[in-house]
Amino acid sequence: MGELEGRRVQEEKGTMKCEICKHGETHRGKTTVTLERDGLTLVFRNVPAEVCENCGEAYVDAATARELVRRPEGSAEAGVMVDIREYAGKVAQG
Repeated sequence: MGELEGRRVQEEKGTMKCEICKHGETHRGKTTVTLERDGLTLVFRNVPAEVCENCGEAYVDAATARELVRRPEGSAEAGVMVDIREYAGKVAQG
């Protein structure tokens, strides 16, 4: 099986070889993500991620990353300096 085919099988299983330590496999888990921008520090706890069993490096998928990047807008405009939130998935826009 080629490297590309092996990676595809791993991705279908929800696991991959860690790009940081090169030894561990990732498994579904949760992580904390900290974003800093324009004087605002925003911490999200319990974000779904693939987490390396060896070194603990966490990888969030593209949809989750997009959602996290959008969230600070209101806090920054309100002058918040530090905000800690529980990640609850996509928030309804209204």
